[in-house]
Amino acid sequence: MTVSQTVQTSTTPLEGTSLTSHSTASPPSSIGGDAGARGAADRTVTRRRRRRHSREYLLFLVLVSPNLLLIGTFEYWPVIYNAYLSLTRWNMLSGVPVWVGLDNYQSLLTSSSFHTVMYNTLLFTGTVVIGSVVIGLALAVLFNQKVRGRGFVRTVAFAPHIVSGAAVATLWLFIFNPDYGLSRFVLNQVGLSSPRWVSDSDWALASLIIVFLWKGIGFVAIVYLAGLQSLPEDVYEAAKLDGARAWTTFRRITLPLLSPVTFFVLVITIIGTFQAYDMIAVMTGGGPGNATTTLSWYIYEQGFQASDAGRAAASAMILFVILLIVTGLQTKYAQRKVHYQ
Repeated sequence: MTVSQTVQTSTTPLEGTSLTSHSTASPPSSIGGDAGARGAADRTVTRRRRRRHSREYLLFLVLVSPNLLLIGTFEYWPVIYNAYLSLTRWNMLSGVPVWVGLDNYQSLLTSSSFHTVMYNTLLFTGTVVIGSVVIGLALAVLFNQKVRGRGFVRTVAFAPHIVSGAAVATLWLFIFNPDYGLSRFVLNQVGLSSPRWVSDSDWALASLIIVFLWKGIGFVAIVYLAGLQSLPEDVYEAAKLDGARAWTTFRRITLPLLSPVTFFVLVITIIGTFQAYDMIAVMTGGGPGNATTTLSWYIYEQGFQASDAGRAAASAMILFVILLIVTGLQTKYAQRKVHYQ
């Protein structure tokens, strides 16, 4: 009896011990299995996410590829091919372009006639841009006054902008006619004789500037008018309470708040003047001599009248570089001086 109890007592803890050790050894294997399952699930989610992103990118490329194709065909490829032609000599009528390197650029930059072209371009552009900003802003301030008939005046001022350049040039050819034009009648009233506007080299470029300003000034004025009408009234009320005078308010408040509008006007006007062609073609044809030959007209003249594709392409690349520089300067100016808030 004693032996039996002793055996049972000795075997029972052993069995308990074995069960206990078995139960404590099993959890590590289950933890490792759970971690592996989570890792596999994470890899599956990652693969699905990558496939979804790949499908989204593919759909994006499918949707945007027509636009990229059109932009590349009609925007970037002409610039690249023009850059190649600027390094060649080709008369556009026979043969193939002959590689000449930088000879076209050297010939242009050392040519006195091309220097005159650049001078005409800069003078024409600078005068039109400054005149557009100053006169357009002055007209906008007048249009912003609460007077009767201002809507009709705004319409009349804006109307020349929607008329084609050729039609405007034809109209002003009649006005500038020294024999029967309107300018002759007006100048005779004050005892002056009408100059030969488009046939005199001293007046031809001035006549183009007048016509270009007349055509575009209404658009600039309406843009400035929209900017003036969107300015916050509380700023002006605070300035009035502080005793600020009209000129101080205009210089310290109105002009800074209109800086985004001024930036837009500068960009549009500079690009438009550099690309001026139709009025020159109708009014002066670049003459007399080369008095009204700007860079855009010179490109046409060399390419389609002289059939010198290489020289025309080199001139176009110079215009392209000038516009890039002007755009960079405008962007730098906008970052420092233009305030949108």
